Amino acid sequence: MNSIKLIAPCLFGLEKVLSREIKELGYHIEKVEDGRITFLADEYGICKSNLWLRTAERVMVKLGEFEAKSFEELFQNTKKIKWSNWIPKNGNFPVFKASSIKSNLSSVPDIQSIVKKAVVESLKEEYNLEIFPETGEKYPIHVFINKNIVTLSIDTSGETLHKRGYREKSNKAPIRETLAAGLISLTPWRSNRLLVDPFCGSGTILIEAAMIALNMAPGLNREFVSEKWAKIPKKMWWDARKEAYDLMVKDTDFMLYGYDIDKDVIEIAKENAQIAGVDHCIKFIQKELKELCIENNYGFIITNPPYGERLEDKKSVEKLYRDMGKIFSKLDTWSFFVITSHPEFEALFGKSSDKKRKLYNGMLKTYFYQYFGPKPNNKESSNY
Repeated sequence: MNSIKLIAPCLFGLEKVLSREIKELGYHIEKVEDGRITFLADEYGICKSNLWLRTAERVMVKLGEFEAKSFEELFQNTKKIKWSNWIPKNGNFPVFKASSIKSNLSSVPDIQSIVKKAVVESLKEEYNLEIFPETGEKYPIHVFINKNIVTLSIDTSGETLHKRGYREKSNKAPIRETLAAGLISLTPWRSNRLLVDPFCGSGTILIEAAMIALNMAPGLNREFVSEKWAKIPKKMWWDARKEAYDLMVKDTDFMLYGYDIDKDVIEIAKENAQIAGVDHCIKFIQKELKELCIENNYGFIITNPPYGERLEDKKSVEKLYRDMGKIFSKLDTWSFFVITSHPEFEALFGKSSDKKRKLYNGMLKTYFYQYFGPKPNNKESSNY
C-alpha cells in the first residue's frame, strides 16, 4: 500500500486528544498545528481514520504545500500537482472550502476560482481533454493558506465527522459530538465508575461516553464520500467496518444517567441513544438540578450547562451556577467536569478548579473546568 499524508482538522484545544487517537490507530504523526494534525497512513488508513477518529472534524488527503504570495504563484504551483492520481476523468472536483489567515491572498472566492482553473489545466494535460463533465463521484478540494503557505487537500469524509448519524433531533444549543468525545477523553472516567450528566439535553455527552465504553467506532453508522472512490477498493471499507464490529464490547454491565428539566428534550435524548445503539446502557430521566440526590461515592459528573450568552439569560444562569456549587459540594468524593463560556464560573460555583483547559465550542471560547475527587480504594458499583 502507498504511504499517504493525511490531515485531520479538529476543534482548537483538542489537538493532544486527537494525536493520541491517531497514535492508537498505529499511524505516525508528522506535524501538530493549531486545529490540525498531519499524519502518515495508507488507503486502509483512510477507512480506519474516518471510522474511528472521535475528535477529528474531517480526514483529508494532503496533495501539496507551497508558498504563494500572488495568484500567479498559486496557479502555477497548484497546476504542478498530479491531481490525476486521485481525480478520475469524470470526477466532480469542487473547490469546496478555502480559508486564508495572515496571508497576501485574502479573497476566498478568488482563491477558489484560481485553484479550480489550475486543477482543470493539470487534468487537461493528464487526460488530454478540454472539457470535464464532472458527472462522477465527488472529490471536494480544500485550500488552507496560513502566512502565505498554501496547503491543498481532498476531503475523504464528506459531511463533517461530528455528524455521526444518531442526532436526528437536538435541543437549542447542542454540544458538538466531537467536542463531547474530547471532553470525556480529557477526564479519567472509565465505565466501571458512575457517570451523570445533570444537564444532558439531547444526550450527546452520555451517548459519546457509551460509545467509548463499548469501543464503538463513531463513524460506524454513516457514509463517507471516499467510499465510492476507485482509488480505495470497496473491500477495504468492508474489512474496516467488519473489524470495527468485531472490536465492539458485546457484554456490558454499566449504566449512565442523564437528567434534564425539559421532558421533550429527554424524549429526544432517548431517541438519539436508540439510533446510536446505546440506549441499553443510558437512563434518561426528567429531573431538576435541585432533585439531584446521589448516595454513591466516587462518581463523575461531566456536563455542558447553559452558558447565559444572551443577556436575558445571564441572571438565571448565574443563579444556576451558584446552585450547582451548593449541590455538588455535598458530593465530596465525586469529580466534576464542566464546560462553559461564562468568565465568572469559578466564583459563582464557589470553588476554584483543579485544572482548566481552553477549548472552542465552534467559534465560542469556553473553558473546561476540572475538579478531581479522591480515587476509590476499590471498584465502586456503577448502579444505583
